[in-house]
Amino acid sequence: MNQPLVLAVDTTHEFGSLALAAGEETIEEVLLHAPAGFGHVLYGHLSQLLGRHGLTPAAIDCFAAAAGPGSFTGVRVGLACVKGLAEAVQKPAAGVGNLEAMATFGTGPLRAVVMDARRGEVYGAVYDAGGRVVSPEVVAKFPIWLETLPAGVEFIATDFSPFRNGLAGTRFQDVPVVTVPRALAAAIARIAAARWRRGDASDPAALDANYVRRSDAELFWKE
Repeated sequence: MNQPLVLAVDTTHEFGSLALAAGEETIEEVLLHAPAGFGHVLYGHLSQLLGRHGLTPAAIDCFAAAAGPGSFTGVRVGLACVKGLAEAVQKPAAGVGNLEAMATFGTGPLRAVVMDARRGEVYGAVYDAGGRVVSPEVVAKFPIWLETLPAGVEFIATDFSPFRNGLAGTRFQDVPVVTVPRALAAAIARIAAARWRRGDASDPAALDANYVRRSDAELFWKE
């Protein structure tokens, strides 16, 4: 089977990204910075990315978007973009959780992924090396989340510094930490390609956001 051509979008945070991939191979990944939001700039950047490679949306086999958690508005912008493009050219789409994408950067058998959720809480989940969920996504106080983690994890975060002091005196104080790049779109594209090969990429109308915390997060999220 030929490798699927995947176009992936992440607009869930101030630093977003786009990626074009052929299966596991990243053709190009672009880091974007949009502190005022992506709604007015996203389509221009997508057009430029496709244009640089002589492609149109009709050439894409699968579209993918970061489904969250993150900025409530940002999550919706990315999903709406991918839904619209996929429906227009009648191709499948995939929504990929940010924590799942971050876990692909790990190296250990158990990967505890953590993101700042504001309000003194974190988003966290544990995945194995195959991307399967070991401990489901939650939003919780960091010390409470730590108590639920299995032994043998490594921590994965884009910035672990806010959580470092919380490990002092715990069974995790010497656990290794993997730092993830801000750009997640290429990882999202790889996960989407695997789903496409399994036949798990869905009707774009079925895509849904993964806020973990409900929509009141928008009131407190600082872009």
